[in-house]
Amino acid sequence: MGNDWIDSEGFRANVGIILVNDDGRLMLAGRVGNKGWQFPQGGVLVGEDVEQAMYRELEEEVGLGQSDVQVLGVTQDWLRYRLPEKFMRRNAVPKCVGQKQRWFMLRLVSSDDNVRFDLSDKPEFDRIRWVNYWRPVNEVIYFKRRVYARALSELGSTVYPVGMPPKPGWWPKRWKTVFDKDMAE
Repeated sequence: MGNDWIDSEGFRANVGIILVNDDGRLMLAGRVGNKGWQFPQGGVLVGEDVEQAMYRELEEEVGLGQSDVQVLGVTQDWLRYRLPEKFMRRNAVPKCVGQKQRWFMLRLVSSDDNVRFDLSDKPEFDRIRWVNYWRPVNEVIYFKRRVYARALSELGSTVYPVGMPPKPGWWPKRWKTVFDKDMAE
């Protein structure tokens, strides 16, 4: 272990972590040094299975351990996104063109006071906030929105077994067309 796992198509294996509290709100983490918000996520190392990677990233990024969460679900398959050209590392070998992610829905069973950002040499986040279910799709950087919508759609029944929250009024019509097509695949 010790190296990122990049497949033959150039997609880096990654885990995404969606944390839900008892109020059905989702935790977004604020990126250090800028105004960006996203779910915790991180690479799967060569030789590591996705659940091991999820727990490692959970601890590294937000300081939570296995006893702080309950696994509610995981996406059936990899969800992929391509990086825009301007975000690709030009001289990286092997070349990474994007990420393929397995997403986990976790219920926080401890206090959010347990969230810490000092367990990593180089913290990615410095704050959290709890938001309504669909809000992260609007908050994340544009090229990750489709994957966020797919992960939330696929895993939503683990949080809302009798029916998902409706899409909010701010949800653009153009997203409905694209994201609904994604969900049908």
